[in-house]
Amino acid sequence: MTVTILKFGGSNFLDLEGYDRVAQHIEQRRAAGENKIVAVVSAMKGETDSLKAQILEVNPEASPSNLDAALAIGEMRSVSLLEAAVSYLGISVTSLNGYGLGILTNSDSGRAKVESVDPRPIRSALQEHDVVIAAGAQAIDQSGRVTFLGRNSSDLTAIVLASMLEEHACEIYSDVSGVSTGDPNLIPEAQLIPEIGYRTTAKMSRHGAKVLHHGAVEYAERHGVTIICKSLTNDGVVTGTTVTGHGNARSVTVARDAVVISFASVAERNNLRALLDQHGIRAVADRRDRPGLCVRSDTDFARQLVEGTGTPFSIESTTAVTVRDASVRRVHLIPDYERAVWRARQLHEQIYPSSGRTVRSRPTGKCSRSLGPFRKPRK
Repeated sequence: MTVTILKFGGSNFLDLEGYDRVAQHIEQRRAAGENKIVAVVSAMKGETDSLKAQILEVNPEASPSNLDAALAIGEMRSVSLLEAAVSYLGISVTSLNGYGLGILTNSDSGRAKVESVDPRPIRSALQEHDVVIAAGAQAIDQSGRVTFLGRNSSDLTAIVLASMLEEHACEIYSDVSGVSTGDPNLIPEAQLIPEIGYRTTAKMSRHGAKVLHHGAVEYAERHGVTIICKSLTNDGVVTGTTVTGHGNARSVTVARDAVVISFASVAERNNLRALLDQHGIRAVADRRDRPGLCVRSDTDFARQLVEGTGTPFSIESTTAVTVRDASVRRVHLIPDYERAVWRARQLHEQIYPSSGRTVRSRPTGKCSRSLGPFRKPRK
């Protein structure tokens, strides 16, 4: 049985009409001969943040597992809406949430790790129906409790399902058609990258690029799943980037939600850096008056890990602009977001000159500091 795996991010669901648009695309794919389709969906845009805010308003100290259960509601609602839209078109459809996907994780609330998979539930659903709508970003642990795979991790669910079904490709639909040399919403001069390697893409994601989840890219590399980035527009489907085993590119990424976690001693910082590394969170040393670590992705989970150690720390928000050029990586921490975007455009201009155009106007704001350059060690 050949199955087409599609993933639709929250940007496809700005309103209820988005579910109709996606359902019509699924209908078109079936009319083209793709009889079995799995569509993985994210929560409606903004809903995850809204659910988190509601829980924390009720209890500012809500447990991580409580938050996991609450955040899962967003994807479950999205699944129900898309199932209704597909069913309205007369297509045989069913849905599966985290409890029935066959994905088993550990019990790390906030960003659970996939430990084992069982393809039987989804294969059974596909035997009985032509389309299966799957909730992204969620699974269950050994005790049967729903777990959350992390922010923006519906990509990971889609890749895991593709691997489970022994499919070698997965299509990811978002508001941009692919991976670019910078965020085109912030850097209009950014250039689309037609083909890029898994490792380069995962690094860009860890540095702040939001097109793909780094865990999904790393899982795809391990299991040989090609990622095809697309966007669904009023004029049809736009295909952008293919993520495979090879391809590199220079890039400038902006992590608006980065944090700097500071400690009383270098020893404490190094211990916590090792802990974060064990959980797949890459942190950059912040060389200031106090030993610190800059975390650009998985910041909520990083804070949860640090709090669990009982080590005193302070935390501040910042924007991290990361430049990857050949073997050099340079990180700039800029508290003022507008100035960070200006700096990102300036840095992008340096590595991709745009026919003499330059970013001239410089906004006011706090000064930046650089944490680079960092060079890859010689093999």
